[in-house]
Amino acid sequence: MSTAEREPDAAAYERARRKVQQIKGLYVHAATYCIVIAALFLINFLTGRPWWFVWPAIGWGIGLAFHALGVYGTEALFGADWEERKLRELLEREKGRRPEQAP
Repeated sequence: MSTAEREPDAAAYERARRKVQQIKGLYVHAATYCIVIAALFLINFLTGRPWWFVWPAIGWGIGLAFHALGVYGTEALFGADWEERKLRELLEREKGRRPEQAP
């Protein structure tokens, strides 16, 4: 295999490696969020009302959502893959109906 043929593979590998690092970072962020918010809830529960832990949960949750959008983009929500999966899901549901269930 020539160097020219290996370069696209190396570039693809590097892109995939960066994507895996981004996903790993998101998982660490989400796990940290869950642990810290659970600890804040516990502190708030033990000290009594008012329920102040919701404010850091909401603020940090928004940040976590933006992190996820940065990693996966909006394509993960409503991209072409989503449309195809949803179409297949609806077709399978339609196949599963019995004739007397048809509208």
